[in-house]
Amino acid sequence: MFLSKISNVLIIMSVLFITGCSEPVKDIETDLQELQLTGYTMGPIVYSVKLVGEKHQVEKIQLAEQVDNLLKKINAQMSTYDKNSELSKFNQYRGNDARQISVELNQVLAESIRLAHLTDNTLDVTVGPLVNLWSFGPEKRAEKVPSQELIAATKQHIGIDKLNLDKRLLSKSDANVYVDLSAIAKGFAVDKVAELLEQHDINNYLVDIGGEMRVKGIKANKQAWRIAVEKPISGTRAVQQVIMPGDNAVATSGDYRNYFEDNGIRYSHTIDPDTGWPINHKLVSVTVVHPSSMTADGLATAIEVMGPEKGFKFAKANNLAVYLISKTEDGFAEQATEQFTLLVAK
Repeated sequence: MFLSKISNVLIIMSVLFITGCSEPVKDIETDLQELQLTGYTMGPIVYSVKLVGEKHQVEKIQLAEQVDNLLKKINAQMSTYDKNSELSKFNQYRGNDARQISVELNQVLAESIRLAHLTDNTLDVTVGPLVNLWSFGPEKRAEKVPSQELIAATKQHIGIDKLNLDKRLLSKSDANVYVDLSAIAKGFAVDKVAELLEQHDINNYLVDIGGEMRVKGIKANKQAWRIAVEKPISGTRAVQQVIMPGDNAVATSGDYRNYFEDNGIRYSHTIDPDTGWPINHKLVSVTVVHPSSMTADGLATAIEVMGPEKGFKFAKANNLAVYLISKTEDGFAEQATEQFTLLVAK
Protein backbone atom coordinates (compact mmCIF):
# COMPACT_ATOMS: atom_id res chain seq x y z
CA MET A 1 0.00 0.00 0.00
CA PHE A 2 0.99 3.64 -0.14
CA LEU A 3 1.70 5.85 2.83
CA SER A 4 -1.57 7.65 2.41
CA LYS A 5 -2.59 11.17 3.21
CA ILE A 6 -5.51 11.61 5.52
CA SER A 7 -9.01 11.36 4.17
CA ASN A 8 -10.26 14.87 4.99
CA VAL A 9 -13.10 15.04 2.48
CA LEU A 10 -16.57 13.67 2.89
CA ILE A 11 -19.17 12.91 0.24
CA ILE A 12 -22.51 14.56 0.88
CA MET A 13 -24.76 11.70 -0.16
CA SER A 14 -26.00 8.35 1.04
CA VAL A 15 -23.20 5.78 1.13
CA LEU A 16 -23.71 2.08 0.48
CA PHE A 17 -20.61 0.00 1.24
CA ILE A 18 -20.66 -3.42 -0.42
CA THR A 19 -17.02 -4.44 -0.62
CA GLY A 20 -15.96 -5.72 -4.01
CA CYS A 21 -19.54 -5.62 -5.32
CA SER A 22 -21.83 -3.32 -7.22
CA GLU A 23 -25.46 -2.49 -6.76
CA PRO A 24 -27.74 -0.07 -8.64
CA VAL A 25 -29.46 2.67 -6.69
CA LYS A 26 -32.49 4.25 -8.40
CA ASP A 27 -33.69 7.75 -7.69
CA ILE A 28 -37.48 7.57 -7.56
CA GLU A 29 -37.97 11.02 -9.12
CA THR A 30 -35.85 10.50 -12.24
CA ASP A 31 -35.10 7.92 -14.89
CA LEU A 32 -31.49 7.73 -13.73
CA GLN A 33 -29.83 5.05 -11.67
CA GLU A 34 -26.74 5.16 -9.53
CA LEU A 35 -24.37 2.21 -9.44
CA GLN A 36 -21.79 1.99 -6.68
CA LEU A 37 -18.59 -0.05 -6.75
CA THR A 38 -16.58 -0.32 -3.55
CA GLY A 39 -13.55 -2.22 -2.37
CA TYR A 40 -10.04 -1.93 -0.99
CA THR A 41 -6.84 -0.89 -2.69
CA MET A 42 -3.26 -0.13 -1.65
CA GLY A 43 -3.79 -2.16 1.50
CA PRO A 44 -6.57 -0.83 3.76
CA ILE A 45 -7.60 2.15 1.61
CA VAL A 46 -11.28 2.13 0.69
CA TYR A 47 -12.32 3.14 -2.80
CA SER A 48 -15.80 4.07 -3.92
CA VAL A 49 -16.95 4.61 -7.49
CA LYS A 50 -20.42 6.02 -8.10
CA LEU A 51 -21.70 6.14 -11.67
CA VAL A 52 -24.99 7.49 -12.84
CA GLY A 53 -26.91 6.73 -16.02
CA GLU A 54 -30.16 5.55 -17.51
CA LYS A 55 -31.36 2.16 -16.28
CA HIS A 56 -30.38 0.19 -19.36
CA GLN A 57 -26.96 1.88 -19.48
CA VAL A 58 -26.09 1.21 -15.83
CA GLU A 59 -27.34 -2.38 -15.76
CA LYS A 60 -25.25 -3.51 -18.70
CA ILE A 61 -21.98 -2.17 -17.35
CA GLN A 62 -19.99 -4.52 -15.14
CA LEU A 63 -16.97 -2.51 -14.09
CA ALA A 64 -16.06 -3.93 -10.68
CA GLU A 65 -13.42 -6.33 -12.04
CA GLN A 66 -11.96 -3.74 -14.39
CA VAL A 67 -11.62 -1.17 -11.61
CA ASP A 68 -10.03 -3.73 -9.28
CA ASN A 69 -7.56 -4.85 -11.94
CA LEU A 70 -6.64 -1.27 -12.78
CA LEU A 71 -5.93 -0.40 -9.14
CA LYS A 72 -3.92 -3.60 -8.65
CA LYS A 73 -1.82 -2.67 -11.68
CA ILE A 74 -1.09 0.83 -10.33
CA ASN A 75 -0.21 -0.59 -6.91
CA ALA A 76 2.17 -3.07 -8.54
CA GLN A 77 3.86 -0.19 -10.32
CA MET A 78 4.12 2.45 -7.58
CA SER A 79 3.86 0.97 -4.10
CA THR A 80 6.81 1.26 -1.72
CA TYR A 81 5.21 -1.36 0.54
CA ASP A 82 5.43 -4.03 -2.18
CA LYS A 83 9.12 -4.92 -2.48
CA ASN A 84 8.45 -6.37 -5.93
CA SER A 85 6.73 -3.31 -7.34
CA GLU A 86 8.27 -1.47 -10.27
CA LEU A 87 9.13 1.50 -8.07
CA SER A 88 10.58 -0.64 -5.27
CA LYS A 89 12.90 -2.35 -7.74
CA PHE A 90 14.14 1.06 -8.87
CA ASN A 91 14.66 2.12 -5.25
CA GLN A 92 16.62 -1.08 -4.55
CA TYR A 93 18.79 -0.63 -7.65
CA ARG A 94 22.27 0.68 -6.80
CA GLY A 95 23.51 1.49 -10.27
CA ASN A 96 23.43 4.67 -12.36
CA ASP A 97 22.27 3.17 -15.65
CA ALA A 98 18.91 4.32 -16.97
CA ARG A 99 16.05 1.85 -16.71
CA GLN A 100 12.98 1.90 -18.93
CA ILE A 101 9.81 2.37 -16.90
CA SER A 102 6.11 1.89 -17.59
CA VAL A 103 4.00 4.57 -19.24
CA GLU A 104 2.07 5.06 -15.99
CA LEU A 105 5.10 5.42 -13.72
CA ASN A 106 6.64 7.79 -16.26
CA GLN A 107 3.50 9.95 -16.19
CA VAL A 108 3.48 10.22 -12.38
CA LEU A 109 7.21 10.91 -12.14
CA ALA A 110 7.05 13.54 -14.89
CA GLU A 111 4.30 15.38 -13.00
CA SER A 112 6.19 14.96 -9.73
CA ILE A 113 9.26 16.59 -11.25
CA ARG A 114 7.19 19.40 -12.77
CA LEU A 115 5.50 20.12 -9.44
CA ALA A 116 8.82 20.01 -7.61
CA HIS A 117 10.11 22.79 -9.83
CA LEU A 118 6.84 24.74 -9.56
CA THR A 119 6.75 24.54 -5.75
CA ASP A 120 10.44 25.20 -5.14
CA ASN A 121 10.84 21.56 -4.03
CA THR A 122 8.30 21.62 -1.22
CA LEU A 123 6.90 18.62 -3.09
CA ASP A 124 9.85 16.26 -3.42
CA VAL A 125 9.16 12.58 -4.08
CA THR A 126 12.74 11.68 -3.11
CA VAL A 127 11.87 12.53 0.52
CA GLY A 128 11.12 8.83 1.16
CA PRO A 129 14.25 8.14 3.27
CA LEU A 130 13.23 10.93 5.64
CA VAL A 131 9.67 9.61 5.78
CA ASN A 132 11.06 6.20 6.71
CA LEU A 133 13.48 7.73 9.21
CA TRP A 134 10.59 9.43 10.99
CA SER A 135 8.66 6.14 11.29
CA PHE A 136 5.99 6.91 8.68
CA GLY A 137 7.16 4.59 5.88
CA PRO A 138 7.07 0.86 5.15
CA GLU A 139 10.12 0.09 7.30
CA LYS A 140 8.02 0.23 10.50
CA ARG A 141 10.67 1.95 12.60
CA ALA A 142 10.09 2.72 16.26
CA GLU A 143 8.24 6.00 16.73
CA LYS A 144 10.98 8.23 18.08
CA VAL A 145 12.81 11.37 17.09
CA PRO A 146 15.98 10.60 15.11
CA SER A 147 19.25 12.34 15.90
CA GLN A 148 20.15 15.55 14.11
CA GLU A 149 23.24 13.79 12.74
CA LEU A 150 21.13 11.02 11.22
CA ILE A 151 18.71 13.54 9.71
CA ALA A 152 21.59 15.48 8.18
CA ALA A 153 23.15 12.30 6.78
CA THR A 154 19.83 11.19 5.29
CA LYS A 155 19.25 14.60 3.68
CA GLN A 156 22.40 14.10 1.61
CA HIS A 157 20.44 11.63 -0.52
CA ILE A 158 17.34 13.81 -0.97
CA GLY A 159 16.70 16.00 -4.00
CA ILE A 160 14.65 15.90 -7.17
CA ASP A 161 17.79 16.93 -9.09
CA LYS A 162 19.19 13.47 -8.33
CA LEU A 163 16.57 11.94 -10.65
CA ASN A 164 16.82 11.99 -14.42
CA LEU A 165 13.80 11.12 -16.56
CA ASP A 166 14.03 11.18 -20.34
CA LYS A 167 11.57 9.44 -22.65
CA ARG A 168 10.63 6.75 -20.12
CA LEU A 169 14.27 6.19 -19.17
CA LEU A 170 14.80 6.74 -15.44
CA SER A 171 18.13 6.98 -13.65
CA LYS A 172 19.56 8.40 -10.43
CA SER A 173 22.87 10.09 -9.77
CA ASP A 174 22.93 8.86 -6.17
CA ALA A 175 22.58 5.12 -5.58
CA ASN A 176 20.76 5.78 -2.29
CA VAL A 177 17.95 7.85 -3.85
CA TYR A 178 14.57 6.43 -2.85
CA VAL A 179 11.34 7.60 -4.46
CA ASP A 180 8.06 7.70 -2.51
CA LEU A 181 4.99 8.61 -4.57
CA SER A 182 2.49 8.59 -1.70
CA ALA A 183 1.81 12.31 -2.17
CA ILE A 184 0.65 11.92 -5.76
CA ALA A 185 0.01 8.30 -6.83
CA LYS A 186 -3.39 8.01 -5.15
CA GLY A 187 -4.60 11.00 -7.15
CA PHE A 188 -3.22 9.41 -10.30
CA ALA A 189 -5.24 6.27 -9.55
CA VAL A 190 -8.39 8.41 -9.26
CA ASP A 191 -7.70 9.94 -12.66
CA LYS A 192 -7.16 6.54 -14.27
CA VAL A 193 -10.44 5.19 -12.89
CA ALA A 194 -12.21 8.30 -14.20
CA GLU A 195 -10.66 7.70 -17.62
CA LEU A 196 -11.88 4.10 -17.54
CA LEU A 197 -15.43 5.27 -16.85
CA GLU A 198 -15.34 7.75 -19.70
CA GLN A 199 -14.10 5.03 -22.04
CA HIS A 200 -17.45 3.36 -21.30
CA ASP A 201 -19.29 6.62 -22.12
CA ILE A 202 -20.04 7.26 -18.43
CA ASN A 203 -20.01 11.01 -17.88
CA ASN A 204 -21.79 11.24 -14.52
CA TYR A 205 -19.60 9.83 -11.75
CA LEU A 206 -17.73 10.26 -8.49
CA VAL A 207 -14.45 8.43 -7.89
CA ASP A 208 -13.08 8.42 -4.34
CA ILE A 209 -9.88 6.66 -3.29
CA GLY A 210 -9.03 7.26 0.34
CA GLY A 211 -10.38 10.80 0.26
CA GLU A 212 -8.87 11.92 -3.06
CA MET A 213 -11.70 12.29 -5.52
CA ARG A 214 -12.89 13.42 -8.90
CA VAL A 215 -16.45 14.18 -9.95
CA LYS A 216 -18.23 14.84 -13.21
CA GLY A 217 -21.79 15.50 -14.29
CA ILE A 218 -24.73 14.95 -11.95
CA LYS A 219 -26.10 12.61 -9.32
CA ALA A 220 -29.16 10.39 -9.89
CA ASN A 221 -31.43 13.19 -8.62
CA LYS A 222 -30.01 15.40 -11.41
CA GLN A 223 -28.29 17.69 -8.92
CA ALA A 224 -24.61 18.55 -8.92
CA TRP A 225 -22.19 16.66 -6.71
CA ARG A 226 -21.56 18.33 -3.36
CA ILE A 227 -18.34 17.68 -1.44
CA ALA A 228 -17.64 18.57 2.19
CA VAL A 229 -14.26 19.46 3.61
CA GLU A 230 -13.82 17.90 7.01
CA LYS A 231 -13.28 19.93 10.15
CA PRO A 232 -9.62 19.30 11.10
CA ILE A 233 -10.22 17.77 14.52
CA SER A 234 -8.88 14.32 15.30
CA GLY A 235 -11.61 11.86 16.27
CA THR A 236 -14.48 13.72 14.61
CA ARG A 237 -16.17 13.64 11.20
CA ALA A 238 -17.74 17.10 11.25
CA VAL A 239 -18.15 19.33 8.19
CA GLN A 240 -16.13 22.54 7.88
CA GLN A 241 -17.14 23.64 4.37
CA VAL A 242 -19.31 22.37 1.50
CA ILE A 243 -18.37 22.96 -2.12
CA MET A 244 -19.73 22.19 -5.56
CA PRO A 245 -16.54 21.50 -7.52
CA GLY A 246 -18.12 20.96 -10.93
CA ASP A 247 -16.20 18.62 -13.24
CA ASN A 248 -13.03 18.61 -11.17
CA ALA A 249 -10.91 16.73 -8.67
CA VAL A 250 -10.71 17.52 -4.96
CA ALA A 251 -7.70 16.64 -2.81
CA THR A 252 -7.13 17.46 0.85
CA SER A 253 -3.96 17.10 2.86
CA GLY A 254 -3.85 17.38 6.66
CA ASP A 255 -1.53 16.60 9.54
CA TYR A 256 -3.99 16.02 12.37
CA ARG A 257 -4.59 12.27 12.08
CA ASN A 258 -1.29 10.67 11.10
CA TYR A 259 1.35 11.55 13.70
CA PHE A 260 3.19 10.24 16.72
CA GLU A 261 4.06 11.78 20.07
CA ASP A 262 7.42 11.69 21.81
CA ASN A 263 7.99 13.36 25.19
CA GLY A 264 4.68 15.17 24.81
CA ILE A 265 5.48 16.66 21.39
CA ARG A 266 3.42 15.75 18.34
CA TYR A 267 5.29 14.97 15.12
CA SER A 268 3.39 15.13 11.82
CA HIS A 269 3.73 12.57 9.02
CA THR A 270 4.35 15.41 6.55
CA ILE A 271 8.09 15.99 6.26
CA ASP A 272 9.65 19.24 5.07
CA PRO A 273 12.42 18.14 2.65
CA ASP A 274 14.31 21.37 3.31
CA THR A 275 14.67 20.90 7.07
CA GLY A 276 14.32 17.12 7.26
CA TRP A 277 11.82 17.57 10.10
CA PRO A 278 8.03 17.21 10.25
CA ILE A 279 6.18 20.41 9.50
CA ASN A 280 5.64 22.63 12.53
CA HIS A 281 3.26 25.48 11.78
CA LYS A 282 -0.39 26.39 12.20
CA LEU A 283 -1.68 25.13 8.84
CA VAL A 284 -3.59 21.89 9.48
CA SER A 285 -5.62 21.31 6.31
CA VAL A 286 -5.22 22.18 2.62
CA THR A 287 -7.87 21.48 -0.02
CA VAL A 288 -7.13 21.90 -3.72
CA VAL A 289 -9.66 21.73 -6.57
CA HIS A 290 -8.15 21.05 -9.98
CA PRO A 291 -9.09 19.19 -13.19
CA SER A 292 -6.45 16.53 -12.39
CA SER A 293 -6.63 14.55 -9.16
CA MET A 294 -2.94 13.71 -9.50
CA THR A 295 -2.01 17.39 -9.68
CA ALA A 296 -4.41 18.35 -6.89
CA ASP A 297 -2.96 15.58 -4.72
CA GLY A 298 0.62 16.78 -5.18
CA LEU A 299 -0.25 20.46 -4.77
CA ALA A 300 -2.14 19.84 -1.51
CA THR A 301 0.96 18.26 0.02
CA ALA A 302 3.27 20.97 -1.31
CA ILE A 303 1.12 23.78 0.07
CA GLU A 304 0.79 21.99 3.40
CA VAL A 305 4.59 21.94 3.66
CA MET A 306 4.79 25.65 2.76
CA GLY A 307 2.62 26.76 5.66
CA PRO A 308 -0.27 29.27 5.75
CA GLU A 309 1.44 32.46 4.55
CA LYS A 310 3.70 31.08 1.86
CA GLY A 311 1.11 28.50 0.80
CA PHE A 312 -1.67 31.05 0.33
CA LYS A 313 0.65 33.38 -1.57
CA PHE A 314 1.68 30.51 -3.85
CA ALA A 315 -1.95 29.52 -4.47
CA LYS A 316 -2.94 33.05 -5.44
CA ALA A 317 0.11 33.56 -7.66
CA ASN A 318 -0.74 30.38 -9.57
CA ASN A 319 -4.50 31.05 -9.80
CA LEU A 320 -5.37 27.87 -7.91
CA ALA A 321 -8.63 26.97 -6.19
CA VAL A 322 -7.28 26.41 -2.66
CA TYR A 323 -8.77 26.40 0.84
CA LEU A 324 -6.57 26.52 3.93
CA ILE A 325 -7.50 25.92 7.57
CA SER A 326 -5.08 26.99 10.28
CA LYS A 327 -5.13 26.56 14.05
CA THR A 328 -5.66 29.62 16.23
CA GLU A 329 -6.06 30.15 19.95
CA ASP A 330 -9.81 30.50 19.39
CA GLY A 331 -10.31 27.61 16.98
CA PHE A 332 -9.61 27.79 13.25
CA ALA A 333 -8.87 30.48 10.68
CA GLU A 334 -9.86 29.98 7.04
CA GLN A 335 -8.23 31.28 3.87
CA ALA A 336 -9.68 30.73 0.40
CA THR A 337 -8.54 31.92 -2.98
CA GLU A 338 -11.06 33.61 -5.24
CA GLN A 339 -11.18 30.51 -7.44
CA PHE A 340 -12.16 28.36 -4.46
CA THR A 341 -14.72 30.84 -3.11
CA LEU A 342 -16.67 30.54 -6.36
CA LEU A 343 -17.18 26.83 -5.64
CA VAL A 344 -18.64 27.21 -2.13
CA ALA A 345 -22.18 25.82 -2.02
CA LYS A 346 -24.83 28.47 -1.51
